[in-house]
Amino acid sequence: MRLAFGCDPNATELKNELLEFAESLGHEVFDFGAEDPVYANVAIAVATEVAAGNYDRGVLVCGTGIGVAISANKVKGAYAANLNDVYQAQRAQLSNNANIVTFGSQVIGPVLAQELLRAYLLVSYDPNSRSASKIARIAEYEATRQ
Repeated sequence: MRLAFGCDPNATELKNELLEFAESLGHEVFDFGAEDPVYANVAIAVATEVAAGNYDRGVLVCGTGIGVAISANKVKGAYAANLNDVYQAQRAQLSNNANIVTFGSQVIGPVLAQELLRAYLLVSYDPNSRSASKIARIAEYEATRQ
């Protein structure tokens, strides 16, 4: 799987650990950097590329994971979920077809973050699942927005 990673400067260490972890799992990883203190810029860049299909999924990190999630979700076709437990990690993909996950470097540690990333990457959305009508409604609404 092709994965795009990005973060703000204060989350560099966790982003790098997650990037190396994903690479060790056999994924192709791409680093969008960590230099810009305005986390929205890297979040929008990653989300734009993921939504365009240039990467299969994205991983974003900031202090809480919330700012990058909000920023990424402003990009049409980007669906970012902030993760804090394994159930959320699985359901982000299985129930919600999230193509981006976010982490808070000041909220969770690297071991938990790696487990969450692993859980997220091990599952795929089933378009025939009971969540399909819910996901379709999100896409339908999104199509009406400018």
